[in-house]
Amino acid sequence: MAIRPALKKHGGLWFGWSGRVAEDRPRTVKSVTHDNISYATVDLGKDDYQEFYNGFANRVLWPILHYRLDLAEFTRRDLGGYFRVNQYFATHLETLLRPDDVVWVHDYHLIPLAKALRDRGHNNKIGFFIHIPFPPPEIITALPNHDQLIPALCHYDLVGFQTEVDTANFARYVANECGLPWANGNSFHFGNRVVSIGTFPVGIETEAFARLARRAIETDFVRGVLESLSGRAMIIGVDRLDYSKGIPERMNAFERFLINFPDLRGKVTYLQITPRSRIGIPEYADLGRAVGEAVGRINGAYGEASWTPVRYINKAHSRTALAGLYRAARAGLVTPLRDGMNLVAKEFVAAQNADEPGVLILSRFAGAAHECTAALLVNPYDSEGVGTAINRALSMPLDERRQRHAATFKVLVRNDISHWSERFLRTLEQPPGSAEARRTEGALPYMMIQQ
Repeated sequence: MAIRPALKKHGGLWFGWSGRVAEDRPRTVKSVTHDNISYATVDLGKDDYQEFYNGFANRVLWPILHYRLDLAEFTRRDLGGYFRVNQYFATHLETLLRPDDVVWVHDYHLIPLAKALRDRGHNNKIGFFIHIPFPPPEIITALPNHDQLIPALCHYDLVGFQTEVDTANFARYVANECGLPWANGNSFHFGNRVVSIGTFPVGIETEAFARLARRAIETDFVRGVLESLSGRAMIIGVDRLDYSKGIPERMNAFERFLINFPDLRGKVTYLQITPRSRIGIPEYADLGRAVGEAVGRINGAYGEASWTPVRYINKAHSRTALAGLYRAARAGLVTPLRDGMNLVAKEFVAAQNADEPGVLILSRFAGAAHECTAALLVNPYDSEGVGTAINRALSMPLDERRQRHAATFKVLVRNDISHWSERFLRTLEQPPGSAEARRTEGALPYMMIQQ
């Protein structure tokens, strides 16, 4: 959702993994063109998938980059698979790469890709954006062989992060671990290249999503959900099943809310939509069981024959359905333990009726908290505090709700998805260290590289 609008505007090529796992790694790239975008994909072999994706990317990098050293399970075989697959991507990509292409690489799966292309002699402008957090050096250096992996980012021309905190953490790593000379406050020298770094918080299609929500609330699906609530207020949470999202802690907070504010029992329903993910990784299966047990405990202790406190759904819903549900909710509960940005928070705000808006309850550890400062910011580890915030959201006067919503909506319109992509690409194309990149004119060929 974040990068497709940029390609639709400029045209170009989207290259990456097809999502398929083959018996043997295929040697050909499959291509298709749709809506001015060419898609070129490659399959992965079974060993590639296990070592690169399930292994190093999701059982080492994902937890460490989310500050969870306790969950990282490092093996040198998986590290080797991670580098091997990045070489595999580079081998196929260079058959498609033209000398004037601007390349934008996305996320933690592909950190070494620029180095693999540079080693093959490609001097294209190559940018990298990490969609998840980047922790401080005190954490990232706990990654075995970090000195082989993280410095590979220095082969990009521009490295982008979601927040100023993430950018500063990487700058500290470069200074402390690489000892590279800085050209100015946002760039450093690496060999004969000047590498720029910057903060580019991801946005959404704010006004388009608001229009979608206005239509979606009138659909039969959303009407049916509202009728089933029998006039009760609805709190909504939408998260992929992942330990970074803080869903067990959120359940504990909702339980504290029911304990501390008994007058609201039977008057509010909490809808948590949580599609399962990475089901082949044991930690995720354990998480699913823990959340299910928490839901059962709460519903068993506080539910009535006519009222279920928590509705816990593992089924994915369409973007339209979610937009309508967001608009219908009195509160949005977005409380990750750590998140690069969290676009659910922004979509919830965009979906609201400005005349009768709901209230966003947002973790201060989500990147979105740097922009959504008018939300009720909470510490997701503090179940009492989050429970109190739920009560405050449900009892907040209309004038205050309108003021908070208007302030956040204004920020989201100013930094929508087109602003994010244009600003990154404009910065990438300009000379390193420019104080302010000028606006790019004309349509240039872009290449999006995503795992």
